[in-house]
Amino acid sequence: MTKVAIVILNWNGEHFLKQFLPVLVANTNVEGADIIVADNASTDGSLDYLRESFPTIKTIILDKNYGFAGGYNMALSQVEAEYFVLLNSDVEVTDNWLQPLISYLDANNEVVACQPKIKAFHNKNVFEHAGAAGGFIDFLGFPFCRGRILSKTEEDKGQYDDVCDIFWATGACLVIRSEIFRKVGGLDDAFFAHMEEIDLCWRLNARGYRIVCIPQNTVYHVGGGTLPIESPHKTYLNFRNNLLMLYKNLPQQSLSKIMRWRSVLDYMAAIQLFVTGKRKNAAAVFKARKDFKAMLPNFVDKRNENILYATKINCPEMIQKSIIWEYYFKKNKKFSQIQ
Repeated sequence: MTKVAIVILNWNGEHFLKQFLPVLVANTNVEGADIIVADNASTDGSLDYLRESFPTIKTIILDKNYGFAGGYNMALSQVEAEYFVLLNSDVEVTDNWLQPLISYLDANNEVVACQPKIKAFHNKNVFEHAGAAGGFIDFLGFPFCRGRILSKTEEDKGQYDDVCDIFWATGACLVIRSEIFRKVGGLDDAFFAHMEEIDLCWRLNARGYRIVCIPQNTVYHVGGGTLPIESPHKTYLNFRNNLLMLYKNLPQQSLSKIMRWRSVLDYMAAIQLFVTGKRKNAAAVFKARKDFKAMLPNFVDKRNENILYATKINCPEMIQKSIIWEYYFKKNKKFSQIQ
């Protein structure tokens, strides 16, 4: 069996492959590490570029765009390795980026997944939104990071350079034991894209596994490579999938209360988007809530399974505070001010 399979899920990302794949090949020196590109039915020149420039790199060609979740599930079902590395096509790796991650997992059997430090490609002194120095979540289901609270990212001054247990590791660069990935059901295809890695990590946490950030190595993420941050469809997916994640994973005693709070906050967010001129994004919030309710019957079995296999309810990496309150009312915009 291969030691490590680095799998890049590509969809019309020829420009990113040209920019970042040569860097990945040059800086991946772990023995037994294979690089694989899984293509979500791209219509650009991605596959031609791979055939011409990297003919020895294995490709997995999917028949349509299954999204991030479904695409990775289908691709990884065809891969045998001890560790899976889910790596976005818009990530620039650095020298020796992978070895510290694999070495840590080899030495710590109770840790099942990890991520490196993620910084912004276009501003390399600043943490990147999707992952930063490790992901956390508040009791209402809003994710944040060491180095990023809501839209505010911090400059990296070494303040989060300790190895730290986290609630979620970013799908931009996620290393996970393949056996555990499959055991807990992988990513949820129904999410399509956004929040799927947090949902996966919630299942891992609830079943007693550890996830860590190992910030001794860094990668740089462009971000928004598939959907720009202002995209109404991104707004839709984030709101819908966040609600689905809460329904799937929250213990029964807190589900109703938190869902009532989220209803209020979501509609407030929609109003704020509307009055600031983002009418399509506001409409996306309403559509997300409507579709969430329509999808609930299909998620009852998933919720029951998660509750059945959960070995703990309280997780230290889920803080019992509201990030919205901390950010807007208490003006705490750094992780160190909240945790």
